[in-house]
Amino acid sequence: MKPVTVYDIAREANVSVATVSRVLNNTAPVKKTTRDKINALIEKYQFQPNALARSLFKKETSMIGVILPDITNPFFPEVLAGLEQELRSKGYTIFLCDTVSVNADYEEQYVRESQYLNLLLEKQVDGLVMIGGRINLAKPDKRLIQEVAEVSKRLPLLLINGQLPGQKLNRIFVDEKAGAILATEHLIGLGHRDIAFVGGYRKMSNTLQRVQGFASTMEKHGLPVRPEWLLDGGFSVEKGKAFMRALLAAPKRPTAVFCANDLVAIGVMKEAYKAGLRVPEDLSIIGFDDIPFASHSIPELTTISLKCYDVGKGAAELLHGLISKARVRRNTVVEPELIVRESTAPPGGEQG
Repeated sequence: MKPVTVYDIAREANVSVATVSRVLNNTAPVKKTTRDKINALIEKYQFQPNALARSLFKKETSMIGVILPDITNPFFPEVLAGLEQELRSKGYTIFLCDTVSVNADYEEQYVRESQYLNLLLEKQVDGLVMIGGRINLAKPDKRLIQEVAEVSKRLPLLLINGQLPGQKLNRIFVDEKAGAILATEHLIGLGHRDIAFVGGYRKMSNTLQRVQGFASTMEKHGLPVRPEWLLDGGFSVEKGKAFMRALLAAPKRPTAVFCANDLVAIGVMKEAYKAGLRVPEDLSIIGFDDIPFASHSIPELTTISLKCYDVGKGAAELLHGLISKARVRRNTVVEPELIVRESTAPPGGEQG
């Protein structure tokens, strides 16, 4: 049996398709007798308008595109949880685009971002959210910037924890430098003077902000930032293990390690245990992000919370405002929070 369409309903009710649309979407007054006739036909045929039909009538798809670099990194699902829940409450669904490259080829990742930007425009999404990738580069290529700028002229676009130089794009972000200052002050307050910073990529703005917060706080307290204790090259557990092996091989070992994210911190912790070090008695470790794993490690990880869920929820509210053409602040800042758990303590030699 051929499915009943909105055109069939309109023909049988002897009204225009636009009138049926107004009844379906309750967007404008319709005479009661006409409304009752249309509703009776909808019930008779058990008619359910599909998403495409609704989008044609309303000029909206109720779809939001989300582009991110690696769904396997626990940071991103936490942001997505807040984003998706709040968007769903407002009637939207997410079209998720993961640009991760198996070979960790960042050029390939940016190519995929470009492909997804074009795809989402073709899908006529109502809005777009970008997390990570090119918007975290300290010096992105002009072509990468221009692509996003052109998309922002065609649909509402919001950046999470990133920016593009020279562009006045709406964004919500955590003050990562402030988070790094909190972490470093915590370690110094415990009595640590020999502190390493490991993880991230110097070409990324988020890493640079964390390093700047760390270095400025060390300088403020008259403490040296040793080049051999300042290591970068990744955000993974495996990289954390490699960083810790490098620290162990250095002539002098730090008493505390500030890690660029929690995955690196878990890798540092695992390698420290393998080397016979006790955490926090022999080595204090602090992470960054406060992913769910942080509170389940042994010992539980002291870290900086980037309020991931709140950031995602706030992003949804801001994007909805942009779509609704409401007045929205261009920059929304979220303050980080120090979460003290079990992996930090005074240096071993100073404990009673």
